[in-house]
Amino acid sequence: MKLSILDQSPVNGVETATEAFQHTIELAQKAEGWGYHRFWVAEHHGSSRVMGSSPEVLISHLLAKTSRIRVGSGGVMLQHYSPYKVAENFNVLASLAPGRVDLGIGGGPGGMPRSTQALRQDTAPESIPVAEKLAELIQFLHNQLEEGNALYGLRASPAPSQPADVYLLGTTPSSAETAAKLGLPYVYALFLNNDDVMMTEAVETYRNQFDITNGARPQTMLALPVIAADSDEEAQEYASQIKLVRIYVENGRTLTVFSLDAAEEYSRQSEERCTFEVQEANVIYGSPDTVGEKLADIQRRYQVDELIIQTVIPDFKKRLHSYELLSELFEQVQV
Repeated sequence: MKLSILDQSPVNGVETATEAFQHTIELAQKAEGWGYHRFWVAEHHGSSRVMGSSPEVLISHLLAKTSRIRVGSGGVMLQHYSPYKVAENFNVLASLAPGRVDLGIGGGPGGMPRSTQALRQDTAPESIPVAEKLAELIQFLHNQLEEGNALYGLRASPAPSQPADVYLLGTTPSSAETAAKLGLPYVYALFLNNDDVMMTEAVETYRNQFDITNGARPQTMLALPVIAADSDEEAQEYASQIKLVRIYVENGRTLTVFSLDAAEEYSRQSEERCTFEVQEANVIYGSPDTVGEKLADIQRRYQVDELIIQTVIPDFKKRLHSYELLSELFEQVQV
């Protein structure tokens, strides 16, 4: 089983954006030395809490600052963008660092309603389904646009020898079904939806419906919050500070934020009636021995191929220490 990292370039206390990005760079370099498999950065817009609003730009810098570890997005919010432009961006990255670039795609908005409005102000009111845009993106990455497409013959330049590997992130059975039909690796974002029943259903849907006709095999990955510390008590203290707030919109949509203030701001910006539910975050925490046992149990129960770790500790040095402790567990959780 592989261990990887998802980083959001968080700002805590009096840190500046520049300091947050310097921390991301340092973490990526140390993660490479510690043996992590890949390092992903997130996409969030209009946030004072996390600074990663442009994963493509940050990925380029991280590729230049590292030499072996895979670097990618977790993920690009494709609903806002042209598949052609995303393909061009990642074809440039894959040409700069062949064999090291991942393109993770997310289906969420990545920000508040006003951010979504600003990102999509020049697009038609009717939204193209993410699944449809994702299929076109894959074709552009490999310059295999299907006949019948109005853009047939158009190529996304440059054409790298090793295009970015594509992954789909999600929290529902419908996202799992999309990944399965397209033959993509599927990343269940447990840090956004800690419903074990939903995760089990999504993973089962993915494996049962996976399209093996193109020779690919299902790859199940789990992105989850993990905190390791020198003692169970210290780790519990950090974990107890993490809350999730589920927003239930009147039209049936649901989404997750990390504070009541953010939930109330979402309701205000969307001008829709919403209800909120504060939940305990399903964090894996403890001393190295405790966390190792929990991670091994998760791997056995869900048969995941890879764990993508997100550690939320405000103090950067303690966050680094957590990732270092987790890296030392790597051999223990091999199966």
